[in-house]
Amino acid sequence: MGIRERLLKKLDQEIQLLERELKVELPRQLAEAAAHGDLSENAEYDAAKQRKELVQAQLARFYDKRQSLAGINELMIPRDSIGFWSRVELLDVDSGEEVGYHLVNADESDPPSGRISVSSPIGKALIGKVDGDEVEVRTPRGTKIYEILEFSTVHEDSDLDE
Repeated sequence: MGIRERLLKKLDQEIQLLERELKVELPRQLAEAAAHGDLSENAEYDAAKQRKELVQAQLARFYDKRQSLAGINELMIPRDSIGFWSRVELLDVDSGEEVGYHLVNADESDPPSGRISVSSPIGKALIGKVDGDEVEVRTPRGTKIYEILEFSTVHEDSDLDE
């Protein structure tokens, strides 16, 4: 099974769970809460309605993500340089600190957990680079210089769940 297929399978599993919640569990919760009477002061009903809106928004994002993944040709992702879904270990040349990143879509970006967008300043600077290269990144906080210590591409990375 290819990379895209594994990601689509994982995404479809998440979609199925949310669809079940939306179609089975939340309607039951709403009906039970409505049976308690006055909906204007019913906290359970309000909570179930808010959860329904959240699930609908999550599903919309997942559907969009599935559509984006379906259009990706993994043969276009490089095997010998940093690209989409690569994991990268960097050395901050000024501070000597090592940092690690996983390059992802903008909607999956979570910098505190090391997931940065390929369209971010660091992501853009890393694309196409290899071990030993230095990259200069202009950020709102100033210019940073990183040395690429090591990277792995999505083709080598069997752990796509992180």
